[in-house]
Amino acid sequence: MNRRIAFIVLVVLVIFVGAGIYIDRRMKMGTGLDVLDTPKTSGGIELRDYGQAPDFSGIGTWLNSEPLTAAKLKGKVVLVDFWTYSCINCIRTLPYVTKWYDTYKDKGFVVIGVHTPEFAFEKETANVQDAIQRFGIHYPVAQDNEYGTWNAYSNQYWPAEYLIDQSGHIVYVHFGEGNYDHTENAIRELLAMNPAQGLSVGADLSQVQSPEMYFGTGRLKDLVPEQTPSPDAAYTVPADVTLNHFALGGEWQFSPESIRLVGGHGTIKLKFHAGKVHMVASSGIAAKLIITIDGKSQPSVTVTNSELYTLFDSNDYSDHVIEIRIDQPGFEAFTFTFG
Repeated sequence: MNRRIAFIVLVVLVIFVGAGIYIDRRMKMGTGLDVLDTPKTSGGIELRDYGQAPDFSGIGTWLNSEPLTAAKLKGKVVLVDFWTYSCINCIRTLPYVTKWYDTYKDKGFVVIGVHTPEFAFEKETANVQDAIQRFGIHYPVAQDNEYGTWNAYSNQYWPAEYLIDQSGHIVYVHFGEGNYDHTENAIRELLAMNPAQGLSVGADLSQVQSPEMYFGTGRLKDLVPEQTPSPDAAYTVPADVTLNHFALGGEWQFSPESIRLVGGHGTIKLKFHAGKVHMVASSGIAAKLIITIDGKSQPSVTVTNSELYTLFDSNDYSDHVIEIRIDQPGFEAFTFTFG
């Protein structure tokens, strides 16, 4: 009996020691998950001490800046913004981030855009440079192609904002879109400025009822049940497509990240519930997309570079069917996103 009790005590001690090591590792990494003090509320903004911010790890290229370190940024208020250039949620956030930088850069505020790619084409420096110019980004951008900084922060989201105070501690975290007024007032709080009234909270996306959809086999789940992904196969578009599913017509080749049109003309048909449809796509040779919504012709879209394209833009948030006819083999589609 005594041996049994001793064994149980030993197991419990091992569990607690292991848990202590795990928690300590998370604290040292500054993951933004462990609060080290009592939250401080000022002007309706809750600031917490999440611990020391990790340094920028595994950065291959710095754009708009010389290489930066956490030590060099001490004394500044720093917003670390994880983004990738074809992500619609990041694109909708960028106007706010760029405005904050332009507004507060002369008051001790710095933005570091950590560009962590979702797709292989987003690793190309030239593509990121084009996006920086297209979106009017003037703050430093770090190419995190190997996910070194992403993993140092234990980040899981695009976009994600980590606000760092003058001592180098993370004090505010926000994932995804929205709450722009809270984020800006958190910045103002650290800069010893009064909270501002009437700041934008961002677009109301509650009416969007279609999720992001991936074409590649790595995350494919929205292809109609009657069609099966294949390395190289011919498909026929069914008469009806159920809500939040897409179907293919023509010869398509599936890969882990995308689908590629490999012969003649192709078709993609989708039923969705949103007011806007975007597609991440590319084509080595310019491909023209002929688009109908609910049977009505829409302006065509020409796909060339690897980026996000808007296929439908309205304020009609209801069920729609989009049919896309592609005239050029080599066209490649990665995702559908909605707004």
